Amino acid sequence: MDHRTLGTTGVKVSPLCLGAMMFGAWGNPDHDDSIAVVHAALDAGINVVDTADVYSQGESEVIVGKALQGRRDEVVLATKAHAQMGEGANRSGNSRRWIVQEVESSLRRLQTDWIDLYQIHRPDPSTAIDETLGALTDLVRAGKVRYIGSSTFPAGEIVEAQWVAEKRGRERFVTEQPPYSILARGIETEVLPVTQRHGMGVLPWSPLAGGWLSGRYRKGTDAPTSGRAARMPARYDLADPANRAKLDAADALGKLADEHGMSLVHMAIAFVLEHPGVTSAIIGPRTVEQLTSQLDAADLQLSTEVLDAIDDIVAPGTTVNATDAGYAPPSLSDATLRRHRR
Repeated sequence: MDHRTLGTTGVKVSPLCLGAMMFGAWGNPDHDDSIAVVHAALDAGINVVDTADVYSQGESEVIVGKALQGRRDEVVLATKAHAQMGEGANRSGNSRRWIVQEVESSLRRLQTDWIDLYQIHRPDPSTAIDETLGALTDLVRAGKVRYIGSSTFPAGEIVEAQWVAEKRGRERFVTEQPPYSILARGIETEVLPVTQRHGMGVLPWSPLAGGWLSGRYRKGTDAPTSGRAARMPARYDLADPANRAKLDAADALGKLADEHGMSLVHMAIAFVLEHPGVTSAIIGPRTVEQLTSQLDAADLQLSTEVLDAIDDIVAPGTTVNATDAGYAPPSLSDATLRRHRR
């Protein structure tokens, strides 16, 4: 695979990144199968692996750690922290206390001395960004983390983090990991222009829209079942008009791919890679067969005709179901912030 530069870091990464969310109880509980996926990805030229502490409550990191034994130097290894890990009031969030504790846990699970890219999985309105950047800066200076990044941050919070880093002399976020697919194009409005302006690398998650663009969601067929759909019903329940709109779009996109002699999987991933602000698209196969079916997307260039047709089906900047944006700011999700106390 050709390599792209990760923002302004000088680090060279493959256009496809192996996402490990489906390794472990959330997807494939067979460790040997998941390790085989990692090895097949590395053999195919993928050199970025992304996981998170919360994926199967640490099990994904354990699997990745086992898979990389003897091959660690080949890989740009990324993980994330923020979400709740087990019981306890201080086992989540973006505080110094939690980040410093959790990076040590990730290092143990991953069986490594350093993490190439340590990302904050979501914003934390209860924690000042300077608190978070201060802790991350100390971890970089201690040699435990090479670079830091954000994930699913709104454009305004990305800018704030850049401004605070400059003002306070902190390490800055050099990457952003947002949701991006043909069905979730909201980041085209502000996030991608902001990351481009600040020279950040971008590693979009869910280019297949959580399976909606796998080719299995078509009109006239039964909706497939999956553990992910059971965990996140708001993204899959066809009783929701927004999800029925996704089905309409997925069906139309499937027909478009058929007309141009390509799989919908390839078209969907190639669409994400087409944006000049995107560095590497995260794919999340559960099996070697799924991985193999996605690899050729890195070499596919979509014609203007196809890109224009995609725009006609899902307009630029549109997220068909707002839930797929991955993060609802408290100003929207907490009604008490929009109303006077009574």
